[in-house]
Amino acid sequence: MKQYHDLVRNVLENGVRKENRTGTDTISNFAEFYKVDLSEGFPLLTTKKVFFRSVVLELLWYLRGEDHIRWLRDENDCHIWDAWADEDGHVGPIYPVLWRKFPYLEKETVLLEGNGSAFEHETWVRKEFDQVQRAIEMLKTNPNSRRIVVSTWHPGLLPEMALPPCHIMYIFNVANGKLNCHLTQRSGDIALGIPFNLACYSALTMAIAQEVGLEPGTFAHTIVDAHIYVNHVDGLKEQLTRTPRELPTLEIANKPVDELTFEDFKLHNYNPDPLIRFEVAV
Repeated sequence: MKQYHDLVRNVLENGVRKENRTGTDTISNFAEFYKVDLSEGFPLLTTKKVFFRSVVLELLWYLRGEDHIRWLRDENDCHIWDAWADEDGHVGPIYPVLWRKFPYLEKETVLLEGNGSAFEHETWVRKEFDQVQRAIEMLKTNPNSRRIVVSTWHPGLLPEMALPPCHIMYIFNVANGKLNCHLTQRSGDIALGIPFNLACYSALTMAIAQEVGLEPGTFAHTIVDAHIYVNHVDGLKEQLTRTPRELPTLEIANKPVDELTFEDFKLHNYNPDPLIRFEVAV
Protein backbone atom coordinates (compact mmCIF):
# COMPACT_ATOMS: atom_id res chain seq x y z
CA MET A 1 0.00 0.00 0.00
CA LYS A 2 1.56 3.22 -1.19
CA GLN A 3 0.42 5.31 1.80
CA TYR A 4 2.21 2.97 4.20
CA HIS A 5 5.39 2.92 2.15
CA ASP A 6 5.37 6.72 2.00
CA LEU A 7 5.02 6.81 5.80
CA VAL A 8 8.00 4.49 6.26
CA ARG A 9 10.18 6.46 3.84
CA ASN A 10 9.33 9.79 5.42
CA VAL A 11 10.21 8.64 8.93
CA LEU A 12 13.43 6.98 7.80
CA GLU A 13 14.48 10.10 5.88
CA ASN A 14 13.32 12.81 8.28
CA GLY A 15 13.09 11.22 11.72
CA VAL A 16 15.44 11.80 14.64
CA ARG A 17 16.94 9.18 16.91
CA LYS A 18 15.36 9.12 20.37
CA GLU A 19 15.66 7.10 23.56
CA ASN A 20 12.50 5.66 25.13
CA ARG A 21 11.23 3.51 27.99
CA THR A 22 11.85 0.19 26.16
CA GLY A 23 15.64 0.60 26.00
CA THR A 24 15.63 0.25 22.21
CA ASP A 25 16.08 3.58 20.44
CA THR A 26 13.68 4.75 17.76
CA ILE A 27 13.84 6.92 14.67
CA SER A 28 10.92 9.22 15.37
CA ASN A 29 9.02 11.84 13.42
CA PHE A 30 6.33 14.19 14.71
CA ALA A 31 2.72 14.23 13.48
CA GLU A 32 2.54 11.87 10.53
CA PHE A 33 -0.74 11.54 8.65
CA TYR A 34 -2.23 9.39 5.90
CA LYS A 35 -5.66 8.30 4.73
CA VAL A 36 -7.11 5.48 2.65
CA ASP A 37 -10.29 5.09 0.62
CA LEU A 38 -12.00 1.93 1.86
CA SER A 39 -13.84 1.52 -1.45
CA GLU A 40 -10.47 0.63 -3.04
CA GLY A 41 -10.12 -2.55 -0.97
CA PHE A 42 -9.41 -3.64 2.57
CA PRO A 43 -6.09 -2.03 3.65
CA LEU A 44 -4.22 -5.11 4.81
CA LEU A 45 -0.58 -4.69 3.78
CA THR A 46 0.49 -6.79 0.83
CA THR A 47 4.27 -6.16 0.93
CA LYS A 48 4.45 -8.42 3.97
CA LYS A 49 2.02 -10.89 5.46
CA VAL A 50 -0.16 -9.46 8.22
CA PHE A 51 -1.96 -11.97 10.43
CA PHE A 52 -5.59 -11.21 9.66
CA ARG A 53 -6.86 -13.62 12.31
CA SER A 54 -5.09 -11.65 15.04
CA VAL A 55 -6.40 -8.36 13.68
CA VAL A 56 -10.01 -9.54 13.87
CA LEU A 57 -9.63 -11.22 17.25
CA GLU A 58 -8.10 -8.06 18.70
CA LEU A 59 -11.03 -6.00 17.38
CA LEU A 60 -13.56 -8.43 18.84
CA TRP A 61 -11.69 -8.33 22.15
CA TYR A 62 -11.91 -4.53 22.19
CA LEU A 63 -15.67 -4.87 21.79
CA ARG A 64 -16.00 -7.29 24.73
CA GLY A 65 -15.32 -4.70 27.42
CA GLU A 66 -13.02 -6.90 29.54
CA ASP A 67 -9.99 -5.94 31.62
CA HIS A 68 -8.18 -9.21 30.93
CA ILE A 69 -6.96 -11.21 27.93
CA ARG A 70 -8.27 -14.65 28.84
CA TRP A 71 -10.69 -14.72 25.89
CA LEU A 72 -7.82 -13.89 23.53
CA ARG A 73 -5.17 -16.10 25.10
CA ASP A 74 -7.01 -19.11 26.48
CA GLU A 75 -10.08 -19.42 24.25
CA ASN A 76 -8.56 -18.30 20.94
CA ASP A 77 -4.84 -19.03 21.28
CA CYS A 78 -4.00 -15.42 20.37
CA HIS A 79 -0.99 -14.10 22.22
CA ILE A 80 -0.51 -10.55 20.92
CA TRP A 81 -1.20 -9.05 24.37
CA ASP A 82 0.61 -11.64 26.52
CA ALA A 83 3.68 -9.46 27.08
CA TRP A 84 1.65 -6.84 28.95
CA ALA A 85 -0.67 -9.07 31.01
CA ASP A 86 -0.08 -10.36 34.52
CA GLU A 87 -0.22 -14.06 35.45
CA ASP A 88 -4.02 -13.99 35.63
CA GLY A 89 -4.27 -12.25 32.26
CA HIS A 90 -5.25 -8.84 33.60
CA VAL A 91 -4.21 -5.72 31.68
CA GLY A 92 -6.33 -3.17 33.51
CA PRO A 93 -8.84 -0.65 32.16
CA ILE A 94 -7.46 -0.25 28.65
CA TYR A 95 -9.21 -0.33 25.25
CA PRO A 96 -12.04 -2.82 25.91
CA VAL A 97 -13.03 -1.21 29.21
CA LEU A 98 -12.75 2.34 27.93
CA TRP A 99 -14.68 1.57 24.74
CA ARG A 100 -17.58 -0.18 26.48
CA LYS A 101 -17.45 0.69 30.21
CA PHE A 102 -15.85 4.13 30.41
CA PRO A 103 -15.98 5.04 34.13
CA TYR A 104 -17.37 8.38 35.18
CA LEU A 105 -18.96 10.05 38.20
CA GLU A 106 -22.57 11.19 38.32
CA LYS A 107 -24.21 13.15 41.10
CA GLU A 108 -27.19 11.40 42.69
CA THR A 109 -29.52 12.25 45.54
CA VAL A 110 -29.84 9.55 48.21
CA LEU A 111 -32.07 9.34 51.24
CA LEU A 112 -30.23 9.04 54.54
CA GLU A 113 -32.00 7.97 57.73
CA GLY A 114 -30.93 8.28 61.34
CA ASN A 115 -32.13 9.33 64.78
CA GLY A 116 -35.72 8.96 63.67
CA SER A 117 -35.42 11.37 60.77
CA ALA A 118 -34.56 11.22 57.08
CA PHE A 119 -32.97 13.72 54.77
CA GLU A 120 -31.75 13.91 51.21
CA HIS A 121 -28.03 14.00 50.47
CA GLU A 122 -26.20 14.54 47.20
CA THR A 123 -23.29 12.20 46.49
CA TRP A 124 -21.09 11.17 43.57
CA VAL A 125 -21.69 7.66 42.22
CA ARG A 126 -19.30 5.81 39.86
CA LYS A 127 -20.98 4.64 36.68
CA GLU A 128 -20.00 3.19 33.29
CA PHE A 129 -20.63 4.51 29.79
CA ASP A 130 -20.74 2.49 26.56
CA GLN A 131 -19.02 4.78 24.05
CA VAL A 132 -19.36 2.38 21.11
CA GLN A 133 -23.10 1.94 21.49
CA ARG A 134 -23.53 5.67 21.94
CA ALA A 135 -21.60 6.29 18.70
CA ILE A 136 -23.84 3.82 16.86
CA GLU A 137 -26.98 5.48 18.23
CA MET A 138 -25.75 8.91 17.16
CA LEU A 139 -24.91 7.66 13.67
CA LYS A 140 -28.48 6.41 13.36
CA THR A 141 -30.21 9.46 14.83
CA ASN A 142 -27.87 12.40 14.22
CA PRO A 143 -25.29 11.40 11.59
CA ASN A 144 -24.23 14.98 10.89
CA SER A 145 -23.04 15.46 14.47
CA ARG A 146 -19.42 16.45 14.93
CA ARG A 147 -19.37 14.86 18.38
CA ILE A 148 -19.32 11.16 17.53
CA VAL A 149 -16.13 10.56 19.50
CA VAL A 150 -14.73 7.51 21.29
CA SER A 151 -11.90 8.33 23.72
CA THR A 152 -9.52 5.88 25.36
CA TRP A 153 -7.44 8.36 27.34
CA HIS A 154 -8.35 8.47 31.03
CA PRO A 155 -5.58 10.18 33.06
CA GLY A 156 -7.01 9.06 36.40
CA LEU A 157 -6.74 5.38 35.46
CA LEU A 158 -3.23 5.38 33.97
CA PRO A 159 -1.63 3.78 37.08
CA GLU A 160 -4.00 0.82 36.74
CA MET A 161 -3.16 0.16 33.08
CA ALA A 162 -0.62 -2.40 31.88
CA LEU A 163 0.04 -0.15 28.88
CA PRO A 164 -1.49 3.32 28.45
CA PRO A 165 -3.49 3.40 25.20
CA CYS A 166 -1.53 4.38 22.10
CA HIS A 167 -4.57 4.98 19.89
CA ILE A 168 -6.33 7.44 22.12
CA MET A 169 -9.35 8.69 20.16
CA TYR A 170 -11.38 7.95 17.08
CA ILE A 171 -14.07 10.12 15.55
CA PHE A 172 -16.78 9.15 13.10
CA ASN A 173 -17.90 11.57 10.39
CA VAL A 174 -20.63 11.09 7.80
CA ALA A 175 -20.56 12.67 4.34
CA ASN A 176 -22.41 11.73 1.14
CA GLY A 177 -23.85 8.62 2.71
CA LYS A 178 -20.43 7.30 3.70
CA LEU A 179 -18.94 6.66 7.13
CA ASN A 180 -15.47 8.08 7.68
CA CYS A 181 -13.24 7.43 10.67
CA HIS A 182 -10.28 9.44 11.95
CA LEU A 183 -7.93 7.80 14.45
CA THR A 184 -5.56 9.85 16.59
CA GLN A 185 -2.61 7.91 17.96
CA ARG A 186 -0.19 9.37 20.51
CA SER A 187 2.51 6.83 19.69
CA GLY A 188 2.85 4.43 16.78
CA ASP A 189 5.27 1.55 16.12
CA ILE A 190 5.36 1.69 12.33
CA ALA A 191 6.71 -1.79 11.68
CA LEU A 192 4.42 -3.76 13.99
CA GLY A 193 1.61 -1.65 15.42
CA ILE A 194 0.50 0.60 12.58
CA PRO A 195 -0.40 -2.22 10.12
CA PHE A 196 -2.64 -3.72 12.83
CA ASN A 197 -4.20 -0.37 13.76
CA LEU A 198 -4.91 0.42 10.11
CA ALA A 199 -6.62 -2.91 9.50
CA CYS A 200 -8.44 -3.04 12.85
CA TYR A 201 -10.06 0.40 12.66
CA SER A 202 -10.86 -0.03 8.98
CA ALA A 203 -12.71 -3.25 9.80
CA LEU A 204 -14.50 -1.51 12.67
CA THR A 205 -15.56 1.31 10.35
CA MET A 206 -16.86 -1.17 7.78
CA ALA A 207 -18.81 -3.14 10.38
CA ILE A 208 -20.42 -0.08 11.95
CA ALA A 209 -21.18 1.44 8.54
CA GLN A 210 -23.10 -1.70 7.66
CA GLU A 211 -25.02 -1.65 10.95
CA VAL A 212 -26.13 1.98 10.54
CA GLY A 213 -26.95 1.78 6.82
CA LEU A 214 -23.99 3.68 5.40
CA GLU A 215 -21.22 2.85 2.95
CA PRO A 216 -17.58 2.73 4.17
CA GLY A 217 -15.76 5.94 3.32
CA THR A 218 -12.27 7.05 4.32
CA PHE A 219 -10.04 5.90 7.15
CA ALA A 220 -7.68 8.70 8.23
CA HIS A 221 -4.85 8.32 10.72
CA THR A 222 -2.75 10.85 12.62
CA ILE A 223 0.27 9.52 14.54
CA VAL A 224 1.83 12.04 16.92
CA ASP A 225 5.06 10.16 17.66
CA ALA A 226 5.51 8.00 14.56
CA HIS A 227 8.55 5.84 15.14
CA ILE A 228 10.65 3.00 13.83
CA TYR A 229 12.69 0.97 16.29
CA VAL A 230 16.30 0.82 15.20
CA ASN A 231 16.20 -2.98 15.07
CA HIS A 232 13.29 -2.75 12.59
CA VAL A 233 15.08 -0.56 10.05
CA ASP A 234 16.56 -3.35 7.94
CA GLY A 235 13.26 -5.21 7.73
CA LEU A 236 11.39 -2.10 6.66
CA LYS A 237 14.01 -1.29 4.05
CA GLU A 238 13.50 -4.79 2.65
CA GLN A 239 9.76 -4.20 2.62
CA LEU A 240 10.24 -0.97 0.65
CA THR A 241 11.88 -2.97 -2.15
CA ARG A 242 8.62 -4.86 -2.67
CA THR A 243 5.84 -3.64 -4.94
CA PRO A 244 2.36 -3.25 -3.39
CA ARG A 245 -0.15 -5.68 -4.80
CA GLU A 246 -3.90 -5.38 -5.29
CA LEU A 247 -5.67 -5.06 -1.95
CA PRO A 248 -7.91 -7.88 -0.72
CA THR A 249 -11.60 -7.43 -0.02
CA LEU A 250 -13.33 -7.96 3.30
CA GLU A 251 -16.85 -9.32 3.65
CA ILE A 252 -18.51 -8.86 7.06
CA ALA A 253 -21.77 -10.52 8.04
CA ASN A 254 -24.68 -8.08 8.26
CA LYS A 255 -25.07 -8.15 12.04
CA PRO A 256 -24.85 -5.66 14.89
CA VAL A 257 -21.21 -5.35 15.94
CA ASP A 258 -21.98 -6.91 19.33
CA GLU A 259 -23.10 -10.12 17.62
CA LEU A 260 -20.09 -10.54 15.33
CA THR A 261 -17.79 -13.54 15.66
CA PHE A 262 -14.52 -14.32 13.93
CA GLU A 263 -16.35 -16.51 11.40
CA ASP A 264 -18.33 -13.45 10.28
CA PHE A 265 -15.23 -11.86 8.72
CA LYS A 266 -14.30 -13.28 5.31
CA LEU A 267 -11.09 -12.06 3.66
CA HIS A 268 -10.87 -12.59 -0.09
CA ASN A 269 -7.91 -12.50 -2.49
CA TYR A 270 -5.17 -11.75 0.01
CA ASN A 271 -1.87 -12.59 -1.69
CA PRO A 272 0.90 -10.89 0.30
CA ASP A 273 4.66 -11.10 0.09
CA PRO A 274 6.32 -13.27 2.74
CA LEU A 275 6.30 -12.39 6.42
CA ILE A 276 9.00 -10.06 7.77
CA ARG A 277 9.65 -10.72 11.44
CA PHE A 278 10.08 -7.78 13.81
CA GLU A 279 10.92 -8.06 17.50
CA VAL A 280 8.35 -6.52 19.86
CA ALA A 281 9.67 -3.76 22.13
CA VAL A 282 7.96 -4.09 25.52
